[in-house]
Amino acid sequence: MKILAMDELLPGVGMEDIKPHLRDEARHAWRLYEQGVFRELYFRGDRPGAVVILECLDVNEARKIMDELPLVKNKLIEFKFIPLGHFAPFASLFEK
Repeated sequence: MKILAMDELLPGVGMEDIKPHLRDEARHAWRLYEQGVFRELYFRGDRPGAVVILECLDVNEARKIMDELPLVKNKLIEFKFIPLGHFAPFASLFEK
């Protein structure tokens, strides 16, 4: 299953708090990308932050994976999760 994960800074956290952890965060993300868990990674266009598409069994597995990221472990960010599925309404467009 594909899971959309969007980060949010925790209250009181600024970029100066995050910067010392970015190299470790990138290394960890790269390992997950190489393993095929992180399928797509994006920077947000509306504010600083990241959006990740994960390939997982479910949201619980995605949460466990993301909880191991350095920024999450250091209580600087958290993620919101949205499970994604195939776009079922397409079939109704072609039925008689």
